[in-house]
Amino acid sequence: MSQSGSQAAAFFGDVRQSGVVWLVRGDDGSPTHLAADGTRSLPFWSTAARAQRAAKVWGCGLRVESMPLDTWCDGVLPDVARDGLVIGVNWSGPRLVGWSFTVKEVLNRLAAAN
Repeated sequence: MSQSGSQAAAFFGDVRQSGVVWLVRGDDGSPTHLAADGTRSLPFWSTAARAQRAAKVWGCGLRVESMPLDTWCDGVLPDVARDGLVIGVNWSGPRLVGWSFTVKEVLNRLAAAN
């Protein structure tokens, strides 16, 4: 399994177990990433430590916040889908790379996570 694949698997298992999703945000909201194909990703992490590493890489005074998994699933994910974004999970490394999923894929993977 690739590094991104193992990070994605960890995301779904971790958030299913903890019931918490972590995000990085500043005063103007959360950073997104525009892929070469034009898809915009909104990233989330499964632990505070992972999100803190991302905030440090991005800099710019970003802070780490947590959100209950139920709030994320019921409130954030429908908005993300409506806005045509995808969800980045546990991006890592010096360039913060990783996998992104559609909202439907996220919900399916959460349901299948142990």
